[in-house]
Amino acid sequence: MAVLVASGSKAPARPRRRPVVSSGWAFVIPFLVFFAIAILAPVVYAIYLSLFRDQLVGGSSFVGLANYGQALTDPDFWFGVGRVFGFMIIQVPIMLVFSLIAALAIDSGRLRAPGFYRILLFLPYAVPGVVAVLIWGFIYGPRFGLVGSINSFLGAQIFTPLTPEWVLGSIANIAVWEFAGYNMVIFYAALRTVPNELYEAASLDGAGAFRTILSIKLPALRGALVITTIFSIIGSFQLFNEPNLLKPIAPNAITSTFTPNLYAYNLAFTGQQYNYSATIAIVMGLLTAVIAYVVQLRGTRKELR
Repeated sequence: MAVLVASGSKAPARPRRRPVVSSGWAFVIPFLVFFAIAILAPVVYAIYLSLFRDQLVGGSSFVGLANYGQALTDPDFWFGVGRVFGFMIIQVPIMLVFSLIAALAIDSGRLRAPGFYRILLFLPYAVPGVVAVLIWGFIYGPRFGLVGSINSFLGAQIFTPLTPEWVLGSIANIAVWEFAGYNMVIFYAALRTVPNELYEAASLDGAGAFRTILSIKLPALRGALVITTIFSIIGSFQLFNEPNLLKPIAPNAITSTFTPNLYAYNLAFTGQQYNYSATIAIVMGLLTAVIAYVVQLRGTRKELR
């Protein structure tokens, strides 16, 4: 009887497979086309160029990885990489700490008109990068700018921001001015996601403002800090506009190999060495990707602990 009941019972219904909605591809395909044309195709073409070399006899010829071997032993390239590392180590922590303090101050609720300070700090990011460098180039000018006027008034060359000793710090100052507001907005947005119940609980436990920052706000900012650090590292390795635009007024301090990107640009458009220029660009891209990945990996591990 039990067998009959079991055989007569209905088999469990299989979950239905969701039908594939082909209309979703209409939203994805435009992005894929743009990605293939604007991102993938230039990278593939640069890799292709890096495998060839123009020679006086025979024209362009396939050399395999010889250009990469030359780049890895090129002192001009590595001096540029070292200069960018120095720039990154100094500029990125200063900018992020300044952005963090600004975000905490605006979020504290103790400032009058916090919206005004948000706009004021974010405004430099809205200025195009080329215009920002031109503004600071005028300020740094030893003869016609603010620095030149101060030195003339004092009767001595006290401020020399475009000398070889100070030019990297002057460029870092421009970068901080441009991007501190952008990072401040990311930190501020992360702070606004903290539930008010946590602040109320901390207040009931007798936590002061400093303790609340250490125990609630800074842990909440860990993810945003990882993102801004990665973006800042990538931006540091892309350093090009600032030295390229300041070079005419500081020719003794900024050379054609000042940064790897400036080196690649001059190789391509001044030296007509397109193949080696593509090699430098590919090596810098790989170096940037590896460092950004390591920072992301370490930041993610700390967040998961």
